[in-house]
Amino acid sequence: MARRGIHVEIDIAASMERVWSLTQNPASHPRWDLRFSAITPAEPAPDDVQRFTYERSVLFHTVEGTGVSLGELIRPDGTRTSALRFSTTDQLSPLRSGRGYWRYTPLPNGGIRFVTGYDYDPGWGPIDVIVRPMIGWATAWSFDRLRIWAETGIPPERWPLSSVLAWWRTDRPRAARCRRRPPTRHALDSAPATLASLEEPS
Repeated sequence: MARRGIHVEIDIAASMERVWSLTQNPASHPRWDLRFSAITPAEPAPDDVQRFTYERSVLFHTVEGTGVSLGELIRPDGTRTSALRFSTTDQLSPLRSGRGYWRYTPLPNGGIRFVTGYDYDPGWGPIDVIVRPMIGWATAWSFDRLRIWAETGIPPERWPLSSVLAWWRTDRPRAARCRRRPPTRHALDSAPATLASLEEPS
């Protein structure tokens, strides 16, 4: 069965600037996103492409990789986008090279619909049939943890991964609050044109 990629979206009752800041700031991003432990930007490039290195610490190992991103702050339809490509040569990483995007769409009520679509080359072969749903869940759970931070100011550290066991807490982050089925056949079908302009990170 063909991969559909990973699609996650959530509505956040916060301003565009608030959501943009929490997601684009390399110090804030790893605080809410389970997929990263650290993001270190390089010096800004003349072509507006932001190059960076990233880390993800898992048990006794830290996966390291490189990435490039390109943001659009002004678009005719009032949305913003951020395109991304990433890559790692770490043989223990379940994700090798990949690409995706974030889209920020203003809602009539003043909130923001925050959407991601991405796909990657699996690093663990057939085991990806198990890993991929877990990555999708982690993305959705992280998006809801971001929503709570943006809407209430409660820092994401208040909700460690272990909080998923606190089933009696209705205010805890939940992946189920996100929509996870892409509106088209593949999660990257709605990617911005900027994604095609990004080169594979070295």
